[in-house]
Amino acid sequence: MDKFRQFCRKYLKSTLLISAVLALIMNVFIETMARHSLFETFRFFAESPLVFLFNVFIIFSTYSIVLLFRRRIFWYVVVSTLWVALGVINGVILLNRMTPFTTKDMANLNDGLSIVTNYLSTGVLILAIIGTLVVIAGMVLLFLFAPKLQQKIHYKRSIATVLLIVIAFFGVWQAAIRTNTVATFFGNLAYAYRDYGVPYCFISTWLNTGIKKPAGYSEAEVQNIFSKGELGDDKTYQTEQKDEDEKHPNILFLQLESFIDPTLVEGFSYSKDPIPNYRKLMKEYSSGYLTVPSVGAGTANTEFESMTGISVKFFGPGEYPYKSVLLERTCESIPYDLKNLGYSTHAIHNHRGAFYGRNKVFRNLGYDTFTSLEYMNNVIKTPRNWAKDGILTDEILDALNSTQGRDYIYTISVQGHGKYPSEQVIENPEIEVTKAPSEEEKWQYEYYVNQVYEMDQFVKDLTDRLSDFDEDVVLVMYGDHLPALDMTEEDMKDGDLFTTQYIIWDNFGMEKQDKNLASYEIGAEVLDRLGIHEGLLTMYHQNYANSSTYLQDLETLAYDMLYGENYIYGGESPFKETDMKMGVKDIKITDIVQIGDDYYIKGENFTEYSKISLDGEVLDTIYLGPTILGLQEEVNPEDVGRMKISQVEKNKEVLSTTE
Repeated sequence: MDKFRQFCRKYLKSTLLISAVLALIMNVFIETMARHSLFETFRFFAESPLVFLFNVFIIFSTYSIVLLFRRRIFWYVVVSTLWVALGVINGVILLNRMTPFTTKDMANLNDGLSIVTNYLSTGVLILAIIGTLVVIAGMVLLFLFAPKLQQKIHYKRSIATVLLIVIAFFGVWQAAIRTNTVATFFGNLAYAYRDYGVPYCFISTWLNTGIKKPAGYSEAEVQNIFSKGELGDDKTYQTEQKDEDEKHPNILFLQLESFIDPTLVEGFSYSKDPIPNYRKLMKEYSSGYLTVPSVGAGTANTEFESMTGISVKFFGPGEYPYKSVLLERTCESIPYDLKNLGYSTHAIHNHRGAFYGRNKVFRNLGYDTFTSLEYMNNVIKTPRNWAKDGILTDEILDALNSTQGRDYIYTISVQGHGKYPSEQVIENPEIEVTKAPSEEEKWQYEYYVNQVYEMDQFVKDLTDRLSDFDEDVVLVMYGDHLPALDMTEEDMKDGDLFTTQYIIWDNFGMEKQDKNLASYEIGAEVLDRLGIHEGLLTMYHQNYANSSTYLQDLETLAYDMLYGENYIYGGESPFKETDMKMGVKDIKITDIVQIGDDYYIKGENFTEYSKISLDGEVLDTIYLGPTILGLQEEVNPEDVGRMKISQVEKNKEVLSTTE
């Protein structure tokens, strides 16, 4: 112990050198955990040495705090533990999902719990808790018994050194951005972490959020975006309920998970066309390329853009507005705008209702109902346990039939979701990959194209059913982003990682007009073709798409609406949170039957996620069918009459409870 203390005292004098060495070692560890390969970390250093060293400097800067303390070993361990935790957590998460660890995972408690329950088994979770307690105990002992620096700290010199390092940190940070060594917009978080390093990307998701206040932001600047006569007499936009006689069609949006034309990827061949129906529809109806904000992941950001008309590039790197501002406030959207024309608004998603906080966010986007996986029956799953999209046809028609008037329905599919297995999973596939660069890619693409093929069959079934629907319908379909496969621009025949393809299908004979669009433009474009100009952002896109300040002014409007003074609305947003109903079908209890000591609940529209609840407590329940549930625990007979049905998602969040 004495020799250890002598060694520590000797080298504590070389604090900056120790910090530099530790920072280098720590960055190697963090990147190795992220890439799951030491070789890939060395390749990262060889291919991007400036980026690698920039991340080393970021870590080095955090070690500067030790200069202010005599217990330097303790503070070295504290800082190192935080970086090790980042590396370990990120590495574990990337073993199970495509999106790396961000500060938003910590900021949102529900998502944090979701991460734990989804990605750690009970045994591993117990070990993690034990390990955490051991680390805490070790730090306490270290604080008590580790040697201190013997000489006095020259605080003026130490503080000056720390300040210089902090100034250098921000200077190097800005230089890295200005020289394009690193980027400030992350189209794909996974690729950004891979290309720009974990420390930089993780800190970026913390420091850079929201929409920055535009230079010269003022009431006059906001109002001057529009021409005379486009706003009210007071130069603000006022919403109003309109009782229109004009007939408008039902408007459906279908966002297809990871859906692209696989034949656009170089180096692969297939036994037959994976998307024959979608390809046929592209030839017959309005279609084109759709520029989307992300690659491989980021479904929620594509839907945010297409619902609101706001580009996510205005927000921080890798930010999901669903996980930040939209949890707190409403936002003008196509659902809100169409409600002013008498539309009922519905969202449908064959995945967890609480994922991305949709069960809360959709209330702030103007939806009347939201039907998630927890409200669906007879769900068929893929080999990777994602719900297949075929179930959505009936769900869409149920939403259409749930009202007498016209409907706006936004449907988000999930079947095409990654990760895609690198070994054979599907026996006797409908489509075989006949050519691939490697065996691993063959199986990944074979799994993927067979999911896409089934999604294409779903598209045919849906359009066939809607062709016979007795009301006018417009159906807008597109992929939300490229699949989570290792692609580069050179791999794509169109040379672009940020484009999918859209179709505007209808059952009443719209004129075919092909045009390339961005996902934040497609909503206004579709409404324009239907003669609908309701909504401030809809009007803006329709009237100013060719303006030289188009995106600049759009960003100003977005800031004003979401973070600013709401000048454009006269100082207060007119959009109020909706009283959104989960599911379009009423879940009802019709009878409670006692057989012996057991109780059975009869009713309507139960699903596997239906649970009997009593005074807010979810009881042990067995699902016996869409009309009957069994109670598997004892209750006081006097309490039976107060039992209700709650829809409970897999992470135990209650989505709704019967009245």
